[in-house]
Amino acid sequence: MENSAAGRLEVRITVADVGKRVSVRRLREPGVTDEMFTDTVGVLTSWTDGVLLITRKSGESVRVAESSLVAGKVVPSAPARRRGPAASFGELTRATARAWRPVESEWLGEWELRAAAGFTRRANSVLPLGDPGLPLDEALAAVRRWYGERGLPAYVQTATGAEGTQEALCAELERRGWVREVTAEVWTGALAPVADLAEGAGVELSRAADEAWLARYQRKGVSEVALRVLGSGPSVWFATVPGAGAGAPAAIGRCVVDGRWASFAAVEVDPAYRRRGLATTVLAALARRALEEGASAAWLQVETDNAGARALYAGMGFAAHHAYHHYREPAGAGTER
Repeated sequence: MENSAAGRLEVRITVADVGKRVSVRRLREPGVTDEMFTDTVGVLTSWTDGVLLITRKSGESVRVAESSLVAGKVVPSAPARRRGPAASFGELTRATARAWRPVESEWLGEWELRAAAGFTRRANSVLPLGDPGLPLDEALAAVRRWYGERGLPAYVQTATGAEGTQEALCAELERRGWVREVTAEVWTGALAPVADLAEGAGVELSRAADEAWLARYQRKGVSEVALRVLGSGPSVWFATVPGAGAGAPAAIGRCVVDGRWASFAAVEVDPAYRRRGLATTVLAALARRALEEGASAAWLQVETDNAGARALYAGMGFAAHHAYHHYREPAGAGTER
């Protein structure tokens, strides 16, 4: 925090700064810890009745009593990224959406309502890319009706942690009782270094997910709908490393090439073959194919609690770009369908 000319901390934010990224210091509650102050950085999403609501880049919302503030200031809208390909939130979000298409979609203003018989939240959630064209409560009611007609729970996918992300929408959903169920991150990195990590020997590439590939895929009982989602995207490749005998493959992976972007997903290794570099081998083979098709950058998604995958991807030069979340409709909302 910055000191004033007199050497004292100052609160330099007001209600007019709602929607901006701020850093605040406040007094801790007595008895919670020996520390007197705690700091919070995030988007100021509301300031009403003497309470500030600040949404962190993780998506967590923090309530701060105005009376506890000892300092506060507006800070840059997003920290400078130090590595990885340059990409706006909007560009990357549209690329991720094209790589995992639903079987049915409909637009509500600039919100895409997506459905695929319940196969993955990404293919069965609203992707808000702008204004829904209705007041928020009316838009959410329309969302619930649309998913209710398909026998599906309503989910809204949101993002936090980068310039132009949706901290304000997260706060509005939470205020209405929507529950955040899943948080993951989108990581980006340069493609060429990944291709150089391994020779990729023994990796078989195919345009379709055959029975062998599906035998290793973690989601069992894959339906025709799931196959359509897996096969969706501008240029899709499936990688397979055969195992011993006629059993399931030792490792698999999926890549979608889309202009300058290549996405990696479904990288799975048989537990009996782990710690042999097979995940790296699969990614390297897919990266080389993507380079041949003109891609130069890569993205992937990783859950926040998957320490092994995060360490692997960080070692390959990937870094977090933003977090995304899936909010589920409140319990009892079915009466509005």
